[in-house]
Amino acid sequence: MFDDIQFDATVKPKPEELSAFYARQNHASNHSPEKLKRMLDHTYCVVTARRHGELIGFARGVTDGLGGRLAECKLDPAYQGPAWVTRKDGRIEHDAYGVAREMAVRVIESLRACGVERIDAITYGTEVDFCEELGFRKVRGVEVMELLPEDAPRSVQGVVTSVAGRA
Repeated sequence: MFDDIQFDATVKPKPEELSAFYARQNHASNHSPEKLKRMLDHTYCVVTARRHGELIGFARGVTDGLGGRLAECKLDPAYQGPAWVTRKDGRIEHDAYGVAREMAVRVIESLRACGVERIDAITYGTEVDFCEELGFRKVRGVEVMELLPEDAPRSVQGVVTSVAGRA
C-alpha cells in the first residue's frame, strides 16, 4: 500500500525533527533539543522511515558491545492500520503494512552485526505482541525496575567521574 516509504539507517534525524515527530504521536516528552541530541549521539543504530520526506517512523538500538536493546520503535498511527486502538505515544499496536517490523529488523540486524550476545526490549502493553512476532520472549523471573535520577542515592564521596569523562 505504501510503496513510497524510504528506510534509512545512515542518517540520524535532527533533534528538532525528532521532537516534532514525538509531538505528532502525542508522546509525552519534555526533552530539550540538547537531551535529544545526547540521546542520538549515544545511540548505536537508528532507522528512520519517511514518506515524501516526512519522518513517519523511528527505531533505535543501544549496546555496550555485549548486550543490546531495541530501545525504541515508534510509528505514526496513520501507518499502523485500523487495529491501532490506544493511540498512545506512537507505540506499535498494529503493523498492518510492515513498516515498524522493517525498522525493528534493521536495528536487530545492526546489533547482531556488532556481536551482541543478547537483545532485550522493554515493552508496554500492546507492544508485547509486536515484539513476540519479532522473536522476543518474556523472561521468567525478570522484573523491570526504574530509578529516577532525583531519587537516586548519593555517594558520600561526591560525584564519581566515569572512564568516558562524564559525571
